[in-house]
Amino acid sequence: MCGIIGYTGARSAVPLLLGGLRRLEYRGYDSAGVAVPSTSGGPVQLSRCQGKIAALEASLDKAPLAGPCGIGHTRWATHGKPSEVNAHPHRAGDVAVVHNGIIENHAELRARLQAAGSHFTSETDTEVIAHLVAHELTKDADFLQAVVRAAAQLEGAWAIAVVNQKQPDTIVAARHSAPLLLGLGGPGVGEDSTAAENFVASDVSAILQHTRVVVDLEDGDLARITPNHYEVVDAHGKPVQRPRRRVEWSPAAAEKQGFRHYMLKEIHEQPRAIRDTMLGAGVGADDVRFDGLSLDVSACARIVMLACGTSFHAALIGRSLIEGLARIPVEVDIASEFRYRDPIVRTSDLALAISQSGETADTIAALKEAKQRGAQTLAICNVLGASLSRVADQVLYTHAGPEISVASTKAFTTQLTMMVLLAIHLGRRTGHLTAERAKALVDGLQDLPAHIDNLLAASAAIRIIARRHQGARDCLFLGRGLCYPVALEGALKLKEISYIHAEGHASGEMKHGPIALVDGNMPVVVLAQRGPGYGKVLSNLEEVRARGGKIIAVATLGDHTIGDLADDLILVPDVAGELQPILASIPLQLLAYHFADLKGTDVDQPRNLAKSVTVE
Repeated sequence: MCGIIGYTGARSAVPLLLGGLRRLEYRGYDSAGVAVPSTSGGPVQLSRCQGKIAALEASLDKAPLAGPCGIGHTRWATHGKPSEVNAHPHRAGDVAVVHNGIIENHAELRARLQAAGSHFTSETDTEVIAHLVAHELTKDADFLQAVVRAAAQLEGAWAIAVVNQKQPDTIVAARHSAPLLLGLGGPGVGEDSTAAENFVASDVSAILQHTRVVVDLEDGDLARITPNHYEVVDAHGKPVQRPRRRVEWSPAAAEKQGFRHYMLKEIHEQPRAIRDTMLGAGVGADDVRFDGLSLDVSACARIVMLACGTSFHAALIGRSLIEGLARIPVEVDIASEFRYRDPIVRTSDLALAISQSGETADTIAALKEAKQRGAQTLAICNVLGASLSRVADQVLYTHAGPEISVASTKAFTTQLTMMVLLAIHLGRRTGHLTAERAKALVDGLQDLPAHIDNLLAASAAIRIIARRHQGARDCLFLGRGLCYPVALEGALKLKEISYIHAEGHASGEMKHGPIALVDGNMPVVVLAQRGPGYGKVLSNLEEVRARGGKIIAVATLGDHTIGDLADDLILVPDVAGELQPILASIPLQLLAYHFADLKGTDVDQPRNLAKSVTVE
């Protein structure tokens, strides 16, 4: 949620800031701005606007800002409506600040600062930080220590970058429960750089064109960067050492590469992403051995899965897989609810948190709660060095690569792939999964990329189905067993990007209320692959037909029965039941994409949503 970029070096800052903001726009896009310390005296220069980065670029074309150091921000509104006056950066005296997250005690701090003579111009919590730092600088000219003292007064989850007109080549950054990293440039470090320079960013994608060498800041860390130097201190201002790492993603991985939208590109990347996830997991002929994972399975009495949104749907599928293959009891909790119900957690429990970004605030907080209560902790995420990976005792990484579209696609199917892999790993160690059955599942996993390629080839046919129903205002998704969570995910995708009201339900629950919604104007998407409960799903289709509903069926290739019951038919390959959710997800992603594209909505940046929910 929101994006931060900062640069100090020999080059002109504004073009680099704008380039970084364009790559961060998926994190927030209702307003944007940059701040550049003046090279000729006077206050820090600001340029801000409501709307997307293109509006900021147009504003800067008319009134350019010059300087070799600056900070930029793209916003998703929390405190204060989207407007120029509420856009970041915020300025007070010689200081300008950009901020991700929420300052929970901002009202108290604002009242105190106003009583001391500060004048506020915005509705935001962020402006409080600028006034705090400016106030602390009146006590001590040391820029870094002034931010240390200001940060100590903040409560909440936040990441900030600050510039100071009196030290115009310096940026001070700080983080607490929100992502922030340093990018190290200069000769022999940056990809194209020959001059000394350094960066700060909330997401590595913002700086990949310039350097792949980064330093991940830990919670409580603050950093001072100049063109030639960086230093990191803890919350008390004491120096600390943080390791460098090299990012292996290429800048091209975050570009559209000829696709109309990032979402469509990421849908088509799923064969590669699933293949990479398996390659990273140590898949053998009849087993999965995760390198470095050391779980005492015999001491694990229960697994508690914690997740939000799409990752929650992956967890629901993971529960059935692990219980079925490993016979370990699994409970799934919405992470945002977990801490607030006084959960029962035992030392024999394994808490498994799932997050694409590894920065989801509710999921991180829930895992911390489980850890505090004595559980072993494991995380599944897609981003090396993410906050969640540093909270968990152990981590399993999916290998989806950067996902830019707000609506998750390849991150979801790689999470499902990881769930199958983890279930095989656990099942082999509990003794409930035979070598023969494990081999069949491993072989099935190896075939998935080719199956998905075939499903992607049906995109044009799925677009025709979407066009036939594009006037719909409501849509119902039905699934049974492992495909019930897929129905939930399909409904979520459709509502996220097309703004069509959609609900997902277990097929057996249709008669308990949802059937009242069915009429001749409502498409009903039914997941009807062969397997347990197939006959009952056919009965559900008959009930929908009897009430005039328009049926879009996702069925198994070779099914000659269901065609007579459905208005539209999408066929998926016949695979093991444990793998069906992965394949069933693909046509639902394409269906949602084509609905949205035909309606002309903003597919990659849907209204009111941001990619990473880094505040509660």
